[in-house]
Amino acid sequence: MSEHFDVHGGARLVGEVDVVGAKNSVLKLMAAALLAEGTTTITNCPQILDVPLMGDVLRSVGCEVVIEGDTATITTPAELSHRADSAAMGKLRASVCVLGPLVGRLKQAVVALPGGDAIGSRPLDMHQNGLRKLGATSTIEHGCVVAKAETLVGAQIWLDFPSVGATENILMAAVLAEGTTVIDNCAREPEIVDICTMLTEMGAKIEGAGTSTLTVHGVEQLHPTTHSVIGDRIVGATWAFAASMTRGDITVRGVNPHHLDLVLNKLQLAGADVETFGDKGFRVVQPERPKAVDWVTLPYPGFATDLQPFAVALSAVSEGTSMITENVYEARFRFIEEMVRLSGDARTDGHHAVVRGVEKLSSAPVWASDIRAGAGLVLAGLCADGVTEVWDVFHIDRGYPHFVENLNRLGANIKRVAGEPDRK
Repeated sequence: MSEHFDVHGGARLVGEVDVVGAKNSVLKLMAAALLAEGTTTITNCPQILDVPLMGDVLRSVGCEVVIEGDTATITTPAELSHRADSAAMGKLRASVCVLGPLVGRLKQAVVALPGGDAIGSRPLDMHQNGLRKLGATSTIEHGCVVAKAETLVGAQIWLDFPSVGATENILMAAVLAEGTTVIDNCAREPEIVDICTMLTEMGAKIEGAGTSTLTVHGVEQLHPTTHSVIGDRIVGATWAFAASMTRGDITVRGVNPHHLDLVLNKLQLAGADVETFGDKGFRVVQPERPKAVDWVTLPYPGFATDLQPFAVALSAVSEGTSMITENVYEARFRFIEEMVRLSGDARTDGHHAVVRGVEKLSSAPVWASDIRAGAGLVLAGLCADGVTEVWDVFHIDRGYPHFVENLNRLGANIKRVAGEPDRK
């Protein structure tokens, strides 16, 4: 049975919300547990659908995985299977991050091509090229990435684009390679720093975390650890946009505001008052209708492509005209088709979108195409007259724990409803 959210427009969101561990970090940390025999414990895990799915992926190669509340306990055996081709692989993009650990530890891997959000092509060329530089062969056969090596030897690796996934897979293979690996033009996201921190706790030798160059000195083996996931900056930013769009007042705790410096600065330009609390959280107050600002997605520390739907949604209710430029995923503007259903005034041309703000949107049935698009549509529904039906909410459940409950606690009127959509 399908589910949708009924979102009643007109709410002003006020209150406090806690952010838990980052989706874009926890799944990679779970994969890193493959690198060491024994029991690794990961705390501050978000209670989202993708965590048990990644648990299924790890079980498929021989791990025991227990998930209780916000804690995942992963027991990795001495003898692992190199084949990660379970049904769960097709349900989340991050499943491909088991490739690097399996090649690093077993010198071979067969990993089913991943699924996940429909936001455009995300080829694995850089992942494969990095493994080849380390001495592995890597091909695509029968819907799987197949990699094998006699031995892995450190190398100088240049990434054509600072891909997060490629950086993670190459990093996790390199920590057990012979000699030193240098990864240039690598991703700099806080989630990369988080995995470097956990790997270092496991005994890896890594320099340059948070910069564009990672230097990895290979070690013979790693050991299990206990690690707490960093706060989810994308979820934190979602609440910041929610405050601005609804002319509300939201305090967000559990995320480092410095991971959102650009976002918070842009919201200030839109007219919000922003207060930060060290590395513990922030408050966003929007006293009046937001003003239009321009947005450009770029790799970190630029504006995250995951937040582009919220920039479009905010622009749709702002005073003035905004230009949104998407430089990372070409299909992300699918979100705009749904915003037009809500009477948003938006046009696209290539990787640019022009959005002219309106005073109030108009409710309609809309469909989420990915996690962030779904959340963005819910926020847009809060700024529309009447009741907006947001469908395919399983996407939202993959990225936001207790989303409906948190919204209602902040003053929204939203409920989950079972039933099939009428697409007439």
